[in-house]
Amino acid sequence: MTETGPAAVAAFIGNQRTGHKVPHRLACRVLGVSESWFYKWRDKPTTARQVRRGQPADAIRQVFEDSGGTYGSPKVWLVLVRQGRRVSVNTVARLMAELGRAGRKIRRRRGPTRPGKRPAAPDFVRRDFTADAPDQVWCGDRTEITTGEGKLYLATVIDLFSRRLLGHAMGERHDADLVVASPHMAAATRGGDVSGVIFHSDRGSEYHSRRFRRARRRLGVTQSMGRVGSCFGNAVSEAFNSVLEVEYVHRHTFATRTEARLRIATWITGFYHTHRLHSVCGYRSPTDYEHDHRANSTLEPAAQKISTVRGD
Repeated sequence: MTETGPAAVAAFIGNQRTGHKVPHRLACRVLGVSESWFYKWRDKPTTARQVRRGQPADAIRQVFEDSGGTYGSPKVWLVLVRQGRRVSVNTVARLMAELGRAGRKIRRRRGPTRPGKRPAAPDFVRRDFTADAPDQVWCGDRTEITTGEGKLYLATVIDLFSRRLLGHAMGERHDADLVVASPHMAAATRGGDVSGVIFHSDRGSEYHSRRFRRARRRLGVTQSMGRVGSCFGNAVSEAFNSVLEVEYVHRHTFATRTEARLRIATWITGFYHTHRLHSVCGYRSPTDYEHDHRANSTLEPAAQKISTVRGD
């Protein structure tokens, strides 16, 4: 029982008989109230204040469930404010605690492993995982998902500007075919012409392969690699892998690789791209962030033209 108001106590007593077959008389005696008091509060109509108090709780439940049970109070509050609701972040945190709702915490690595030798390709990123516009710098990595049929391997390509997952490929083996397919999907997502993009990865053998080097040359992509053995050398891709595992994979069971493929692809396109809030994007989704960027880029030249005509 999270609230101790009279109406909440009366509701609790009523629920004991409904759910556990505990007589009202016994529940009242245990809680130290009279039966007449119980019937008075049970039959008392709900006040406007109680209705107002219940509305944020319902909205919080909905936002939390829409996030797949992953949002903490700051993100839930932000969504409610954008919906036009007037509520404080402290109220959201308190109501979430009362409702037993808590966001998923991502476990960070405790420390880096020992760095290795000089990378085979230059490091153009140098741990600066930011970009001023789409398709300046991409990053990629691999991870594995456990299914009832065995491991399923996932290769990803992420745009550092918006954290949008431009390309991904899944297969039974983590080989060169997998890491070649993901940038080709990313290029298709961007319309085919991605010449000049920097692709950053770790020093995995797949990214050293001749097949991958040929593929990225055909796309006009410049290769960049972080230091071997350092978890910070490809931090954005590592972060995505952790989000995927904590917020989705670890909360579901996949009987087959096909089921895992379909459900993970649906999570990426149906939630991660369009709804998940990212702090780097000003707590907007990757697609909303890119849309706003395109809109602003279109407006700026028009504003400059008007200013020139006016002689400002």
